[in-house]
Amino acid sequence: MLYLASRSPRRTQLLARLDRPFRALDLEVPEVRAADESAVHYVQRVAADKARAGLARVIADDAAAVVLGADTEVVLEGRVFGKPADAADAAAMLRTLAGRTHQVMTAVALVGQGREESVLVVSEVSFIDLDEAAIAAYVATGEPMGKAGAYAIQGGAERYIRHLAGSYSGVMGLPLQQTEQLLQAFEPKGVAHV
Repeated sequence: MLYLASRSPRRTQLLARLDRPFRALDLEVPEVRAADESAVHYVQRVAADKARAGLARVIADDAAAVVLGADTEVVLEGRVFGKPADAADAAAMLRTLAGRTHQVMTAVALVGQGREESVLVVSEVSFIDLDEAAIAAYVATGEPMGKAGAYAIQGGAERYIRHLAGSYSGVMGLPLQQTEQLLQAFEPKGVAHV
């Protein structure tokens, strides 16, 4: 059985698009970046931590379990923009990202008993310049809360994106093409997904 170690409704919706049966696991996994940890290592570690925590929860009841963990972070010049703490934090993040190009890193980890695979997808997103009124109006919608970098590309922030190079679904939180490839590689030989 495939499990998704995530509380994110977006990841649940995205994984459902791959037409594979799965169950979502409600897990609380710490997302704290070590002082000397690179953004790339951080996003990969958190995705793996989520998948491993999920496997630890279900392995006793399902020895064939495969657990998917993912993490998405917005990165600008080495700085990781996680989820905003409050509206003021969200506005500050958007102010910093406005008129610039940042990276969105999404790591996907698959773990099963005695096996672990992962992939990192990096996309580049360019924002238009945003004035204070636009930032305040967007923050007032509440959409930035709970989103890395304080925006949802699939929501109201889409109007602020001048250019995207990479995976649209990866910016949302789960790069579907790469996730499908990872899942296919993880399947036992001779078993085809229908």
